[in-house]
Amino acid sequence: MPHAMSSGARLYYEEAGSGTPLLFAHEFGGDLHSWEPQLRFFSRRYRCIAFNARGWPPSEVRNEPELNTEDHAARDIVAVLRHLGIDRAHLVGLSMGAHATLLAAIRTPEIALSATIAGLGYGADADTREQFERDTIAFAQRFETLGTREAIQPYAINPYRVQYQNKDPRGWEEFRQQFEGHSAEGSAAALRGVTLRRTRVPQLEAELRRMSTPLLVVTGDEDTPCLAPSLFIKHACPTASLSVLPATGHAVNLEEPDTFNRVLLDFLTLVDGGRWRPRDPRSLGRSTLSTRQGSDA
Repeated sequence: MPHAMSSGARLYYEEAGSGTPLLFAHEFGGDLHSWEPQLRFFSRRYRCIAFNARGWPPSEVRNEPELNTEDHAARDIVAVLRHLGIDRAHLVGLSMGAHATLLAAIRTPEIALSATIAGLGYGADADTREQFERDTIAFAQRFETLGTREAIQPYAINPYRVQYQNKDPRGWEEFRQQFEGHSAEGSAAALRGVTLRRTRVPQLEAELRRMSTPLLVVTGDEDTPCLAPSLFIKHACPTASLSVLPATGHAVNLEEPDTFNRVLLDFLTLVDGGRWRPRDPRSLGRSTLSTRQGSDA
């Protein structure tokens, strides 16, 4: 069983295909199997790598607070690549994995050919931050007192998951059953360490403005907590492009796999072909009659 070592935790990974490396980082409710529609599609063209985050067996469960942080999550991506002898790769992440992907691309840009972040932004809104923190703490407590199977029931049908259940009940049921198998201890540790304490998207503005890595932001239009943060990143980062999937919730890669795969493939093709360009500064003007940035006239 293949594992990579990273900052005190063994990380399980799987590979498929050959070619330019493409690494996937999963969301809180998923694991590497959540990327199966992408692994099957992109392994025809790329060397695909997916791994389980720390706390998601067969990766190691470490419940020490100092070993469950956003910094470790970002370093885990780098560690898996280095373990495999990969210097640079395209990085793709969803939600929790998107946050780690973005931090890895910001802090170690030399390893990122590109970064794709989907479903990013939970907890970013200052007006709802207190509720987000209360919900996160309560969710961690549910794992600790009820175990995974009971803890996840309301989360699996939250306002941003029902879209998946309505469109693809069979796929949603597979997601729920896989979720039930997660470690209660590892999930609670991640909630208290990574989710509760992670940097809010607006706090990354300075780093986003300096980014030179090609960046694709993907969100569902019904994934409400991620809409404003996605637009914020689009406005702040000169190399970012935004794709909004209609009538879609949080798990965009599972809910709309064909659309997600096509959007991602088009992006990767442009990057690999040297055709991805930063945003034209002339597009930043606010007037239709002037190309001056920030012009109101």
